[in-house]
Amino acid sequence: MIIVSACLAGVKCRYNGESFTCTHVVDLVRKGLAIPLCPEQLGGLPTPRENAEQTGEKVYTISGIDLTQAFQKGAEEALQIAMLCGSKKAILKSRSPSCGSGMIYNGKFSGKLAKGDGVFTKLLKANHIEVTDEDDVTI
Repeated sequence: MIIVSACLAGVKCRYNGESFTCTHVVDLVRKGLAIPLCPEQLGGLPTPRENAEQTGEKVYTISGIDLTQAFQKGAEEALQIAMLCGSKKAILKSRSPSCGSGMIYNGKFSGKLAKGDGVFTKLLKANHIEVTDEDDVTI
């Protein structure tokens, strides 16, 4: 079973209340090969919500509110679901403070990227679950 970012499956759960639908991910879900999750919603954050970026180990909104605890809680809940499903792979939304893999927004709300992984991605990798993003979907 593959874990996928719910926004890639067409669920309107992104911070701005929209999705970022990826046809290949939608097909995987429809075929019963993937489960869509939104760690941010699992952490109790509303949709829509203020834009957030990661700064070091913390996650802050553009207005400076610390959302680290909600991001961590959501990542832990999503990991539990991934483990229950026996998942070995995830396709997650690139650049996200939750789901980004390899490159995430730099925490300055400038649109610039920095090396790093989102909160959920770090947890998946620590538990030996392969992570890729919508730009590099290979199954």
